[in-house]
Amino acid sequence: MQLDGVTAVVTGGASGLGAATVAALAAAGATVVGLDLVVPGPDGPLANSAINYIPVDVTDADSVRSALDIACTGDRPLRVIVNCAGIAPSMRILGRKGVHDLPMFAKVLQVNLVGTFNVLALGAERIAATDQDASGQRGVIINTASIAAFDGQVGQAAYAASKGGVVSLTLQAARDLAEYGIRVCTIAPGIIDSPMLAAMGEDVRSSLAASVPFPRRLGLAEEYARMALSIIDLDYLNGETIRMDGALRMPPR
Repeated sequence: MQLDGVTAVVTGGASGLGAATVAALAAAGATVVGLDLVVPGPDGPLANSAINYIPVDVTDADSVRSALDIACTGDRPLRVIVNCAGIAPSMRILGRKGVHDLPMFAKVLQVNLVGTFNVLALGAERIAATDQDASGQRGVIINTASIAAFDGQVGQAAYAASKGGVVSLTLQAARDLAEYGIRVCTIAPGIIDSPMLAAMGEDVRSSLAASVPFPRRLGLAEEYARMALSIIDLDYLNGETIRMDGALRMPPR
């Protein structure tokens, strides 16, 4: 699928994986709508005439519908959705402070899994209303899981469960949406360099980087964005979860 002349929506688009994806999509010719709880100002580092930011709660259907209304107002059809919004608090099922907090578990699933599904479903409705392109497809939706979906570590019960749900949804959603010409894929990144990791100190970052078989470093948000562009470009790639982790398999802790 070509990005020139189309609209793309990215959730969690104000930082991290989402911000890198917003920038990459805009550079590839798309008009990009970034959705996030808190959006950057007009003079921020992502200021670009091809990028528009809208404050959105991905768990709220009305909020997402309103944002999609705005995204679909131009003459460039909505073809691409990339779901990057997510949270990752840590808590053991049973720890020194007692049993895992149920509201926190529910919140992680609500944001990471229900929020992803909400944007996927409402976005698919909009994409399905567009005309097919020359290859017979209407669009592609890319979700974000994590290697925690496969290698959940101590303290990641809620996060691993939420990302495992995203992985399980991938093939099913691709099958549901096939008749509309909409592809669905998921990226499961490993340890990605981020402001949160930078705050942990160089010793922690170096230790994490050394645990990756090859290349022996942290992943980059820009590499995630390039993977998203590859998925968009490859029309035969559908219903697949792709690990992007340098062959890392996480230990229990």
